[in-house]
Amino acid sequence: MPKRVKVIEETGSGRNTKFHDNFTGADMTRAEFVREIKGGNYPNYHVRNLNGVNTPASNPDSTRNNNLD
Repeated sequence: MPKRVKVIEETGSGRNTKFHDNFTGADMTRAEFVREIKGGNYPNYHVRNLNGVNTPASNPDSTRNNNLD
C-alpha cells in the first residue's frame, strides 16, 4: 500500500512546504495540510509548532507507512 501523504517540495533547510495525498491526488501547501489535519481529515498525522511555524508530522507508531518523506 502506498503512503497516504508524501512531501513534494521542501526548502533548502529541509522544511516541508508542499504535500501530495496519494489517495485523493490532491496537492496541498503546508498551511492547507495543517488545516486538514486540524479538521480531522488525516488521523495518522498531527501538527507540531517548530520555531513558531505549524508543521505537519506523522503520529509516532510502529509503522513507517505513514511517515512523511
